Amino acid sequence: MGTLYMGADRESVSKYVLFSGDPWRVEVIKKYLNEPKKVAFMREFNTYTGTYKGVDITVTSTGIGAPSSAIAMEEMYEAGMEVALRMGTVMSMQDDMLGHFMIPLAAMRRESTSQTYVDLSYPAVADFELVNVMNETVTAMGRRYANGLNCTMDGFYSCMHDSRFSKEWGRDMSKTFEELKKLGVTGIDMESSCMMTLGRLMDVKTCVLTMVTVLENLKETLQGQERTEAEDLLCRTALEGIYNYHLKHRQEQTQ
Repeated sequence: MGTLYMGADRESVSKYVLFSGDPWRVEVIKKYLNEPKKVAFMREFNTYTGTYKGVDITVTSTGIGAPSSAIAMEEMYEAGMEVALRMGTVMSMQDDMLGHFMIPLAAMRRESTSQTYVDLSYPAVADFELVNVMNETVTAMGRRYANGLNCTMDGFYSCMHDSRFSKEWGRDMSKTFEELKKLGVTGIDMESSCMMTLGRLMDVKTCVLTMVTVLENLKETLQGQERTEAEDLLCRTALEGIYNYHLKHRQEQTQ
């Protein structure tokens, strides 16, 4: 019997797991896998396992936000995950990063889910070896990256983007953006800090590879074919990064 929400088990899941927020992005990355086998598509969790350049890799989705991301981390860990890479999109505080990558070293824990595991004094920090491999991979793919500090939040329309309701209630998003810029935050998302925190607690090598698709409060966005191509590049870079990480460790073991 598979796990409760994802239907995964040790026979169907690789030690390398890619996490996509969007379930349909999984269908994009699946095209680059050899012999992808469907594990399950339950709720927001769409999961396949296949090979990329001979390396077994599982790709799954988390949906939006920290609560479902924590479930995905828990159930992939139960199924034997050893390396976790979140591949998603991010809102940038830097105007020159649209269409480029952010690979945060750490994240502010302004979501509530990770606090159900450990108090806020525990940092959300990426695995630096995995970060370095992703940096090298992005460079080889011909794009720029930033290793900054993320801030992970729970409320998209209450903290990150104006809505009819937020305007009616007089919420001023600009104050949040001004504060985060003063703190040196480079990107905002809804999953990273929770996943990095759990990765540390689980002793799972974890990092975040994100494509900048929007600037603060959606003042500028990637759209149409440009967005499609950016998401495709994200998928290819994630797979290549895991392959490079695997190759590096295999070479170290034979020395």
